[in-house]
Amino acid sequence: MSFPDKKFAEIGSFTDAYFSQLKDAAASVGREKINQAAEILTNAYANGRIVFSCGNGGSASISNHMVCDHSKLVQTDTDLVPRVVSLSNSIDFMTAIGNDISYEDVFLFQLRSLARPGDVLITISSSGNSENIVRAAHWAKDNGMPVISMTGFSGGRSSEIADVNLHVTGDNYGVIEDVHASLMHILAQYIRMAHMDEGLIKERKF
Repeated sequence: MSFPDKKFAEIGSFTDAYFSQLKDAAASVGREKINQAAEILTNAYANGRIVFSCGNGGSASISNHMVCDHSKLVQTDTDLVPRVVSLSNSIDFMTAIGNDISYEDVFLFQLRSLARPGDVLITISSSGNSENIVRAAHWAKDNGMPVISMTGFSGGRSSEIADVNLHVTGDNYGVIEDVHASLMHILAQYIRMAHMDEGLIKERKF
């Protein structure tokens, strides 16, 4: 059954239903998978690797937001210096690739220009089937990069390519994207907290 599957008489009841869906979707994400993703990112941040992220539409916003929270937040009060690049953020580069080559290659082409073995790719795609996401994930795997995918719906092809798939059980774009954004925040806050002096944690705003 999809959500929503009917009209709601007023927004209050829709809000309650939406948050109920959100709770179930958040609970569906495998905790061991989150742990594996945290280990990959921590290793990358500790060893000077670059973490690349990418997504389309709302997922592009999460990709761009990750640069802020992981680059700035994680290194505050820690000895980690994350290097995070969103492949969704360079509109001039993306449009040049899309116009002259193809939109399906906008992320792959950037990786080929910037990435090195040992760097990490995070793909964010509710369907998991966006062609530019899939091509980037294949290229990363073929070139020695661990891949973390965030997916929803049926998981799509990117869920099968990734080393770690953070899958959200849900069929509503808003709900899935909300959980993806939360996972991005959870990873940043946990990695920061794990590398802080414990006495500082209660003194800081997260």
